[in-house]
Amino acid sequence: MATLVRTTFVKVLTPAQGAKIAACGFVQHRSIMGKALRESLPPPPPKPAPFDYENKFYTWFRSLRDRTTHRMDENSKVVVVEGTVASKKTAFAKCLAEDLGMKHFPEANMDFHYIRPNGVDLRTFDCQIPEDARTFDHVNFNRNPTHRHTGNFQIMMYTARYSQYIDALAHLLNTGQGVVLERSPYSDFVFLEAMYSQKYISKGVRSVYYELRNSTIEELMRPHLVIYLDVPVPKVMEAIKCRNLDHEVNGKAMTAAYLTEVERQYKTKYLRDISTHAELLVYDWTGGGEVEVVVEDIERLNFDKYTEREEPKMKDWRLPREVEWADQRMLYTNQKDYLLNLLAIPRLDVPELITSAEDAYEREKVIYGHPDFQHLYGYNKKDGAVLTKSKMPKYYEYV
Repeated sequence: MATLVRTTFVKVLTPAQGAKIAACGFVQHRSIMGKALRESLPPPPPKPAPFDYENKFYTWFRSLRDRTTHRMDENSKVVVVEGTVASKKTAFAKCLAEDLGMKHFPEANMDFHYIRPNGVDLRTFDCQIPEDARTFDHVNFNRNPTHRHTGNFQIMMYTARYSQYIDALAHLLNTGQGVVLERSPYSDFVFLEAMYSQKYISKGVRSVYYELRNSTIEELMRPHLVIYLDVPVPKVMEAIKCRNLDHEVNGKAMTAAYLTEVERQYKTKYLRDISTHAELLVYDWTGGGEVEVVVEDIERLNFDKYTEREEPKMKDWRLPREVEWADQRMLYTNQKDYLLNLLAIPRLDVPELITSAEDAYEREKVIYGHPDFQHLYGYNKKDGAVLTKSKMPKYYEYV
């Protein structure tokens, strides 16, 4: 209804411009072009400058003169690189993004939760707070996968991937530059199911996870292309030993059974499901591979052949009117807080996901009693700002 009202209002004010906004002529570009192919063609016509979405809101009035589709070209697409542990995804994703002229998003991790805007890492406070209120990241998981915090860790990983994917969509829609991500919220359940199969987490945690996932995942636009780097479990275990990270080599999580379940979940569930919407390329990456060969395969894909209304492939990217592109752009640019708040589902029936009031009190007292958190962000000594007398309200003062 809101979209209908906006479209009508635009037509009344400015008939010509309103017609353009209401009837977008944008069609999904056929292919993605690698660096060599782009350089062999004449320079493309200039596009509008990237919109500063990190510091400005994209408003409805701005959408009247700043059309989202005007920045898009063949490479304005979402590419996700998937693979099990130690499959060399990062090196491949970096090289692929460089060749395609896209922005590379490294795999999301717990830094999203634990490193504050002023640069302080909350993990440095662990020695001063109760064990049940301490941080828990991938290092802790590898060393002690049956810890009570494992379930909360995986839910927080989903949150981090969900947040990063929103950022990636905002970047694409505001700049026209495509994005390459390492994993995504769509594949996160692979690791949850592997944890559940090895009894690292409980049935209750699994229930909460899917309730959160189901309330949020439909808000996103699914990727155009998924690339899966297939490495057999024995080779994965060799790679883990070769990179010699103590928490992996001497930890208890990366067992053959756990890695086998990760692989099974990828191949029997995730790849099958995501291929109904996105194009899918699978490579035997046992001995590595050439990015140039993958780029050639990508260039052969035809993304604009899926035009029927009921066709599920590329459905998220077949928006018929410019106003709908503006709506999506405003959602990911302006309303990230709203999208993250969808994760706030109260579930008090799973004890391992709950921190006691006493432990939370001790944690907040330690953190907000530290000089780097004495004032609001931007007003502490570490931030290089002039201090004022108005201090940040301390949680423990109101308990």
